Amino acid sequence: MAKELSPAPLPITNRRLQKKHSFKTLKEKWQLYALILPAFLFLAIFAYGPMYGVLIAFKNYIPSLGIWGSPWVGFKYFQQFFSSYYFWDLLRNTLGIQVYELAIGFPLPIILALAINELKTGWWKKFTQTVTYAPNFISVVVMGGMLIAFLDPSTGIINHLLGVIGIKPVSFMSDPRWFKTVYVLSDVWQQTGWGSIIYLAALAGVDPALHEAAIVDGASRLQRIWHIDLPAIVPTMVILLILNVGNLFSMGYEKILLLQNPLNLSSSNVIATFVYNQGLINGEYSYAAAVGLFNSAINAILLIVVNHIARKVSDTSLW
Repeated sequence: MAKELSPAPLPITNRRLQKKHSFKTLKEKWQLYALILPAFLFLAIFAYGPMYGVLIAFKNYIPSLGIWGSPWVGFKYFQQFFSSYYFWDLLRNTLGIQVYELAIGFPLPIILALAINELKTGWWKKFTQTVTYAPNFISVVVMGGMLIAFLDPSTGIINHLLGVIGIKPVSFMSDPRWFKTVYVLSDVWQQTGWGSIIYLAALAGVDPALHEAAIVDGASRLQRIWHIDLPAIVPTMVILLILNVGNLFSMGYEKILLLQNPLNLSSSNVIATFVYNQGLINGEYSYAAAVGLFNSAINAILLIVVNHIARKVSDTSLW
């Protein structure tokens, strides 16, 4: 019986040759590595370096003892937050505002970009873009002041307009039921125009020959938008949706604090403002760090899950 031949062994990788090849590549393309070096250093210093401070979430941090000198307490502050009476209120308010904003704020830039893309008059198109982009450059402090002034029940222009049509003045800023709507609609008004830029860039890559062929075949404008323009920006929509869901708990505290008052606290108290008050106002650094770490962990989990779903459904994902 013929003896079976064993498979030939795979060639052994020569590490010296690999290192030599890597050094040669680095030497030949050093300009590209030099170009990426500032971004790498920025992330290393300002994004990954401060992560060392996460340790205080597991310690009873005492500034005079430093991070390493402070005693370990494990998951004490996480358990304290989860068992607190305000945990579910903070979670509900944060999710309520962010999901509300995602439901309204995500499709509007797409609709605006498609509408601007259909404008044929050059000056009118530029004018529309300028008007819709302009609110993005209003600072948060100025925006907060505008909302408080415009929505004042006695002197605000909004209540004056409501009075003209026979509606009694509404205390928008002191009624908890109105807080989420005021916050979300003002945020959408400020960011919709700016958010449409990336969709307009994607629409600029659509081949005009597709529209010409569709016109010859008798397709209407709405049919061309639905079957040509919209599919062209679907990958961009998926990527932005993943990023938005991944930042579902990462809402800033500045605007909330500017609009917050004791009367609307039941709707305006969110995780971001809670971390700010506990950490910077009350000086409970470890407790605030634990809540902030929980917030970041939820965002990371959401990003991974939504990215996995998007990759399975649409073959478009971040990784």
